[in-house]
Amino acid sequence: MNHKSIIIKNGLVIDPFKGYNLEKMDLMIENGVFVDRIKESDPLEINAERKIILPGGVDIHSHFAGSKVNLGRLLRPEEHRLRHQFDNSGNHIGSGWATPTPPLCGYLYSRLGYTQIVEPAVPPLKARHTHEEMRSVPYVDKMSLLLLGNNWVVMDLIAESRLDLLKEYVLWVLWASKTYGIKIVAPGSGEAWAWGKSIIDIDEEIPNFSITPRDIIYNLAKINRKIGLKTPVHIHTNNLGTPGNYQTTIDSLRAVKNIGLNCETAPFAIHLVHAQFSSYKGDSWKAFSSGAEEIAAYINNHNHVSFDIGQIIFGNTTTMTADGAWQYTLHKLTGSKWVNNDVENETAAGVVPYTFKRKNYVNAIQWAVGLELALLVKDPWKIVVTTDHPNGGSFTSYPVIIAWLTSKKFREKTIEKLNTKARSAIILPSIDREYTLFESVIVTRSAPARIIGVKDKATISIGGEANLAIYDLGDPEQNLTENPVKLIKGLSTALYTIKNGRIVMKEGAPVECFNGVTYYTGAVAESKELSELTDYYFKEYYTIEKENYIVQESEVMNPVNVLEEV
Repeated sequence: MNHKSIIIKNGLVIDPFKGYNLEKMDLMIENGVFVDRIKESDPLEINAERKIILPGGVDIHSHFAGSKVNLGRLLRPEEHRLRHQFDNSGNHIGSGWATPTPPLCGYLYSRLGYTQIVEPAVPPLKARHTHEEMRSVPYVDKMSLLLLGNNWVVMDLIAESRLDLLKEYVLWVLWASKTYGIKIVAPGSGEAWAWGKSIIDIDEEIPNFSITPRDIIYNLAKINRKIGLKTPVHIHTNNLGTPGNYQTTIDSLRAVKNIGLNCETAPFAIHLVHAQFSSYKGDSWKAFSSGAEEIAAYINNHNHVSFDIGQIIFGNTTTMTADGAWQYTLHKLTGSKWVNNDVENETAAGVVPYTFKRKNYVNAIQWAVGLELALLVKDPWKIVVTTDHPNGGSFTSYPVIIAWLTSKKFREKTIEKLNTKARSAIILPSIDREYTLFESVIVTRSAPARIIGVKDKATISIGGEANLAIYDLGDPEQNLTENPVKLIKGLSTALYTIKNGRIVMKEGAPVECFNGVTYYTGAVAESKELSELTDYYFKEYYTIEKENYIVQESEVMNPVNVLEEV
């Protein structure tokens, strides 16, 4: 049973926002927030002697809910035999590995000590489905990003230079879908692929619209700034997954370098998602090699870019993306089963099972590229640990990634098992850098919280929301780089996960089923011009009425609109 008040004694606190680095202190929680003194006479006491206390984890990029994820579940029933999970409270049951069912997804995140997750790719037309699934993901706060990079309305308004109306439309469609921020996936590529064409360079013209991917990237980033959204535009670059794509990536990042930074809202102009998949050199699969040095050099020299890694984990997974053209290519490369889905006027998606192999030349390089990026970029506040779940692997592998980043010896053990030829195409063996535990907390908590705009939810501050996790990592004075196995074990199961001051998980077992909030943004107010525009598109191009397109707040779990002023 939960208590209104909790005292956590003698814990070793790490909080980069506060500068705490293994600071021994007592923490007091009452009515869901951190306080400087407890009023209740009989608080619950937790002895955290020699235990590590961290703010709750924040996953900025994880495909955990929505129509695309459900396609993955339907395509791979065999995968759901791999894991079954029961909630001890009797509230939930779940199954699945790469695409766990919603209740299991929430449980697995909470067991890791995470309290905030982001679904990064929602078509407006499929938003209702996404919210239906997110209602069933317990223990964590949620938000989602809206796919706009192949949206017909967006492309038409850019082509017509009606940018004020584009701003109104973006605000409205965010509100209508109850989503949080802007996502761009291979801008223009989905439209080109629908006509049997492809777009590689961001200055190629998109069929039927007379604009380029560069136009979409720049104008949506500019609109994002004008609105004052709390997170930058998130971009999945054109030419993803293919040899030589690093130059397309740099061109895409450079396209918005002159858009002013506004640290009062989003701290960066653009966020590069699963950067590993966009950081390759070579002009063929045989010449495939790492482009991490070039991407890292650009990010080190420019302050308008943040990124998440998209680290691959060796083994079987289910890939899924709104880059339908790439998924078809992957299907042809592998011969795996494949499903694609077109979303009218908005985007397309594909799902393909895939196995990453250590002895595969390309896969071995992909594994190295993600770690190279994280180790070569100097500022950890620009970096977020992700696997692009489930594309690179399961989010449950985050402790393993932290072990690779904190221990060169642990990396070397994996490198020894890689494809021999691949070892000469990577630079990872020459990198000596090892993350500190403090830096590991930045890239799993503080940096993603800052980038996504929930800084106050991931810090230990009086009056702030009490979201934290307590871990047993062994002797805190021991060099963790010397015992990566202990680090992985300790980070894989939090001793306690506390959300809004309530103990939701204890030693991997659910204590209380807690439903977090769902953040969204946008504005309902419509000008006459916007109303006429949306009426026209729904009459001429959509198969549903505008009234049925709009997601109501009653359909969203604990909705919170974060955009106070437009």
